[in-house]
Amino acid sequence: MTTTTQTTDPRPALLAALDQAGRLVHQVGPGDLTRPTPCEEYDVRGLLGHLVAVEGRIAHILTGGRPFEVPSVVERPEDDWAAAWDAARDRVDAVLADDACLQGTVTHPIGVLPAPAAISIYVSEVATHGWDLAMALGRRDELDDAVAEPVLGPIRRALPESGRDGMPFGEPVPVGDDATPYDALVAWTGRDPRWTA
Repeated sequence: MTTTTQTTDPRPALLAALDQAGRLVHQVGPGDLTRPTPCEEYDVRGLLGHLVAVEGRIAHILTGGRPFEVPSVVERPEDDWAAAWDAARDRVDAVLADDACLQGTVTHPIGVLPAPAAISIYVSEVATHGWDLAMALGRRDELDDAVAEPVLGPIRRALPESGRDGMPFGEPVPVGDDATPYDALVAWTGRDPRWTA
């Protein structure tokens, strides 16, 4: 989540976060859609709608679009979420396959950023919402700490420890020094790693 020029290519981290989220999306059944999630704004249906919209927004801004030209949540029939995810993922993959997506600046919801910095922010968003979905489904065991690890340092630098008024994040939840990367990541975003439905 830095806003400085990246020294490494953030695309592998984004692809790993998308892969993990996609595996979880494919496990959602109609009976899961009204389950609560740790992201208080969304139940599972709303979270799926947001995740698919994030895929669309990634592809849109990396090809010159502005973020608010596309929705932040999409609606789909109850049994069509996996197909919607896969279709949006195909577009993201095509955009990321072109090295041109790393060049210049893009318009992200927080402002104009170098393209790699915007991609890095989306890594943290997809990784965090992947945790939300896994916890809602009772599938914490399917989360890979290797997905959380590369965004933990940047998100700690980007989000202040206090004074988050007006930000879509709660205050950090205290965790021990031995916390896993995923627990440390979600705690810094204001989520309780011990959350249960």
